[in-house]
Amino acid sequence: MATLKELEQQQVELAKEIAEMRQQQRAEAIKTVQELIAENMLTQSDVFPSTRAVKAKTPKAPKVAGKVAPKYIDPVSGATWTGRGKTPAWIKGDKEEYLIDKSAVETS
Repeated sequence: MATLKELEQQQVELAKEIAEMRQQQRAEAIKTVQELIAENMLTQSDVFPSTRAVKAKTPKAPKVAGKVAPKYIDPVSGATWTGRGKTPAWIKGDKEEYLIDKSAVETS
């Protein structure tokens, strides 16, 4: 069985090997990237586009207010109301009397 001192020495040696291996892999990766950039004539903005440029190129979808189905109907004139905005003058008393779909009251 190894002593504590021997294990600590192994740890130091492994840490050195890990650092050397990392440095070697990094150098190889840099070389590969440089070759690809030169081969494909890439610019810095091709490889690293700024976030502003990406956002500027991405069009925003226009905000469109969706239509709402009418919820209430005037039995006399046939006028409808979605239930949004100011209550129309033809609605007097209980709104439930003017509902187009009476089952909507039961589910809500």
